[in-house]
Amino acid sequence: MTLEREHGNAVCPLYHRAVELVGRRWTGAILMVLLQGSCRFTDIAHAVPGLSDRLLSERLKELECEGIVMRTVHPETPVRIEYQLTEKGRDLSGVAEAVTRWATHWLAPDLDDASVTERELASVR
Repeated sequence: MTLEREHGNAVCPLYHRAVELVGRRWTGAILMVLLQGSCRFTDIAHAVPGLSDRLLSERLKELECEGIVMRTVHPETPVRIEYQLTEKGRDLSGVAEAVTRWATHWLAPDLDDASVTERELASVR
C-alpha cells in the first residue's frame, strides 16, 4: 500500500509532524546531549557551541510541551533545574543513531574542511 492511498496524500501527516519537531534548528543537538543523561541548562549550552540561551530555552520548552523532555526543579539554594528525556524522548535514540550512521557514511568523506576537527568527528561516532 502506498503512502498516498493510506493517508490520502503523498506525505504522512504524522511523519511530517515528527520531522518538523525533531528537525528544528538545534533540536537534534540538544537531544544528543540529553541522550547522555540529565543535564542542567548551562551543561547543554556548553555542549552545543553556537546555541544561544534564548533558542535553547525555546527548544527546551517546545520539547517539554511535546512530552519529550522533563524539567525537574530541585528546591535547593540556589535552585537547581535539570532536564532529562522522558520515555518518549529516550525512544528517539534509534533515530539519533540512524542519523549519526548516515552522517558518518555520507558526510564524513566531505570533511576535508579544516573547520571540522577529529574530536568533533569522533563525538558523532
